[in-house]
Amino acid sequence: MFHELFRETYTSDPAASPGRLDHALNLLQGKYPFVTPFPCSEEDVLRVHTPGHLEHVRMDSPVYRMALLAAGAAIKSSALALAGRASFALCRPPGHHASPSSCWGFCYFNNVAIALEKLLYEKSVKKALIIDFDLHFGDGTSNIFTGNPAVSFWHVKGANSSSFVSNLDSYLQKAEADIVAVSAGFDRHVNDWGGMLHTKDYGSMGELLGAFAKEKCRGRLFAVLEGGYNARSLGDSVLAFCDGAASQLP
Repeated sequence: MFHELFRETYTSDPAASPGRLDHALNLLQGKYPFVTPFPCSEEDVLRVHTPGHLEHVRMDSPVYRMALLAAGAAIKSSALALAGRASFALCRPPGHHASPSSCWGFCYFNNVAIALEKLLYEKSVKKALIIDFDLHFGDGTSNIFTGNPAVSFWHVKGANSSSFVSNLDSYLQKAEADIVAVSAGFDRHVNDWGGMLHTKDYGSMGELLGAFAKEKCRGRLFAVLEGGYNARSLGDSVLAFCDGAASQLP
């Protein structure tokens, strides 16, 4: 899931840095089919965020335009997943630090939450699972869904690469869902801020999530880009993740 506008530098933060997505694009184009998303509606945003928050983001036109498009990419990815076509939204800005009435950490609207709330509102799914393997805890996602029995949220944790992947595996062993959404942050890579995971670890997590989706929810899996600020390790890791998931799915 990609739109050429995602190449634009819409603000000065690291998530919007020039060329951040270019290496990922070079690796993925020609290997996987690309779908062009459309911006989401304000109605979609307001299922998750307050009117005041929407108006606050609207004040910065370049950011607002890009944030609507990123949420739209997540929605389209979730729709494809619902039809059994796993999808990765290579979009920006990220979203998992966006709460109903506030945001930080380069996020504006919570892309994954907006996509899942739309599915729940339309009664397309009854039980959703969100896996967040970004370096940072998705506090916005947690704030949105805490207390909602229809959505389970898990932020993967571990002291090293082995325990991190094992933590995801252990959690998935007991999880149940109609659809799996992934807040896919790659900033825990050894060449990024977190300095812990290797490219192959993202491939392993892709395999685990693909296998879970195949066994538990008819292949309904979608992922949305969150962090990852070294363009080369980001691209390599996104490809590894997609290849890992694809190896388990039809």
